[in-house]
Amino acid sequence: MSTAQNAKNYYTIEDFNNLPEDFHTELINGTLYRKAMPNRIHQKLVGRLSTAICNYIQYIRNDCSVYMSLGAQLFKDQNIVLIPDLSVICDRCKLNERGCMGAPDWIIEIMSPSDAAHDYIDKLFFYYNAGVREYWIVNPQSAAVLVYLLEPEHFDVRTYTFGDTVKAGIFEDLFIDFADLGLRM
Repeated sequence: MSTAQNAKNYYTIEDFNNLPEDFHTELINGTLYRKAMPNRIHQKLVGRLSTAICNYIQYIRNDCSVYMSLGAQLFKDQNIVLIPDLSVICDRCKLNERGCMGAPDWIIEIMSPSDAAHDYIDKLFFYYNAGVREYWIVNPQSAAVLVYLLEPEHFDVRTYTFGDTVKAGIFEDLFIDFADLGLRM
């Protein structure tokens, strides 16, 4: 993750909303951070996971929606907009033209080596404090999946591999079998 180079030192939500749509960046405490272009494996993971979740939602839970790279303004009074790889949002009142206003229910990030600390530390902190119910970090380099079930007083973390079937915590009956996703890299 790299800081956007510009003469301006502090950006607001309004500044962020006026950026071009193809400007793939996040806003954290008034600083713009450019996101790296996802590589082929990253895109494959996002596509396969999105398809698995969309199929479930379409036939079982059509009250929720899945989004790829949708901006989430997690806090109304802070200059923070993150762009998760995948978001599941079940409260349609949170959605507007620019993205999600508030915490998505479930977020999945595909970890890139250049963004590891951002995903494992910064985003976990923001998502927990915003009230995201579930956060997955999928690491293609180690073929591991970290599942954080975020509770009001703590979070529960579970570790899986790409050979495991992982249960989605926000849904009673959604299981994603990573072995069946065809992720042989």
